Amino acid sequence: MSEDFTSKRKICIFSGLAGVIGVVLLGLSFAINTGPPPNPTNAALVKFGHDHYANILWGAWMQAVGPILIVLFAFSLVHLAGATQRLSGWMTFFGATILMTVSLVETTFYISALHADPAMMPYISLVLISAVQHLYFIVAAPSLFLSLGIVLLRSAVLPQLFGYLALALAAVFAALGAGYMLQLTLPAFVLGFAGVQELWWLAAAITLIVRSGKCGYREDDDRTGR
Repeated sequence: MSEDFTSKRKICIFSGLAGVIGVVLLGLSFAINTGPPPNPTNAALVKFGHDHYANILWGAWMQAVGPILIVLFAFSLVHLAGATQRLSGWMTFFGATILMTVSLVETTFYISALHADPAMMPYISLVLISAVQHLYFIVAAPSLFLSLGIVLLRSAVLPQLFGYLALALAAVFAALGAGYMLQLTLPAFVLGFAGVQELWWLAAAITLIVRSGKCGYREDDDRTGR
């Protein structure tokens, strides 16, 4: 067994595990930090923050760390596909950076919402969270899944189905972002759809681990230099 093959296999296993752990952390973050009731007053927000203080902070931590592991998994897919010098690979890096930025900004407002001084800080933070959530659908998810889908369709790292599903997710997220652009607060079912991407990451990560013995590039990619 060559050293290069062993190295690729390790990347497949460890990056796949990172993807699985990242999805688990992200899911737990939303499970323990369910958010305040609809249309709360500022006083209700202060009380909610007081009653769920630890859950909100741990949820914020998980929402910050989870995407880092998912981005590591995405970068590994680009590396394994030999696409680090392709435009689609660069755009995947760009999309992942946007996704990470949006997640960290939203997490920041979760923490700022726990401050009771100034008095309106919880309410202002909630408004800013609603504003930031638009960015996930407008640009973060579409840019990442579109470019990553193209990378996967031009490689044998994962079954082609994952590439097509990534392109479909990019289209749906972009459509939701544009379709609800005039609503300052996204409907609950739109926000809930964001959970679909977690299923994609989880399935892709598990599949990469299972296929770790086949990690490598397509032979035709090597011949054409794609």
